[in-house]
Amino acid sequence: MEQNEDNFKNVYMMGYVSFFTDISSEMVFSILPVYILGLPGGSPAMLGLIEGLAESLSYILRAVSGVISDKMRRRKLFILIGYGLSNIAKPFFSLTSTITQVLTIRVLDRVGKGIRTAPRDALISDSVPAWRQGEAFGLHRTLDQTGAIAGPLLATGVMMYLGWTVQGVFKLSLLPGLIALFIILFGVKEIIASRDSEYKFLEGLGEVLRGRFLWLLLVVTLFSLGAFNYSFILLNAKEMGVGDALIPIVYVVVNVAHTVIAIPSGRLADRIGKEKVLAGGYGVFFVTAVLLFFVPSSVSAAYLIALIYGVYVGVVETVQRALIPGYVNSSLKGTAYGVYYLVVGVAMFIANFIVGSLWTSYGLWASSLYSSGLSLLALIGAILFINKAKP
Repeated sequence: MEQNEDNFKNVYMMGYVSFFTDISSEMVFSILPVYILGLPGGSPAMLGLIEGLAESLSYILRAVSGVISDKMRRRKLFILIGYGLSNIAKPFFSLTSTITQVLTIRVLDRVGKGIRTAPRDALISDSVPAWRQGEAFGLHRTLDQTGAIAGPLLATGVMMYLGWTVQGVFKLSLLPGLIALFIILFGVKEIIASRDSEYKFLEGLGEVLRGRFLWLLLVVTLFSLGAFNYSFILLNAKEMGVGDALIPIVYVVVNVAHTVIAIPSGRLADRIGKEKVLAGGYGVFFVTAVLLFFVPSSVSAAYLIALIYGVYVGVVETVQRALIPGYVNSSLKGTAYGVYYLVVGVAMFIANFIVGSLWTSYGLWASSLYSSGLSLLALIGAILFINKAKP
């Protein structure tokens, strides 16, 4: 398949899909951590277990869908099924009253994300030439995160000014989700993925897991073992004195920083090297983890930490995804993305479970020490990885 700039429209279409899906998702997820803590048995450890289990399952399924989409050389069907499952599942949070019910719906949502993500990333990569992939992923991330800004604002608005309950917000999430599905059906163009030759799963896996891609994967895994997700930033904000109705605004700060940094970090990565920018992102997370422990508890500190955390997410999620195609054969992009998501997902489960357990048993200082230590080691590993590539 010959890539050309005419297919850059697909990047915009997938960006709009993510925009509306993120309005749906983030209006729910911006209030879900506090909602979980209010249920019988809710705690930071339980929050970590729910988030870790849901995310790890999502990442494992990305490996499967990536391989199958490579085999079929088609991505759109997986994208439609994945977004459809997520957008239909979320409104059912309105019917939950126990931790088990919340976990079930959260897992269903992440299953949908797992099905769609590797084929979606491969479709974006297939739609543009190599020299524009940093820009393409940055643009997609920006549109995605613009929806992630609008979602929490909408949640706060309907609760504070219209008197809606949390359950009402959960139900409202269905509307933007349906718009996203409409765009997939009528706006996204299928691209038949290139394949140099027929391959079997194990042959493709063996080709992916070697050389510098394997070393890159080891560095990413080390970092992911300490990288907690946004739920703990929201939990920290609550403990620092931010009211429940304003917790979504803390999430807005995360997503604004994420959005603002996405395209610049993608373009900078194209200019100076993706690996260098990735190492910088690891450094930003290290600063976030350290600040969680050392900054005095206050509402302003909660917003500052959310801002820095958002910069980390915007840099790392943009650049890590754009790195993958440069280390594997073009016919195995979906498999490579799948392996990446599989390994990172297992590491993230461990990270969120350990961070939540440490927070519950010993307090914030223990979680901060764990995450900052591993992120520092990963930063050192990334620097060594970069230096090893120099002639």
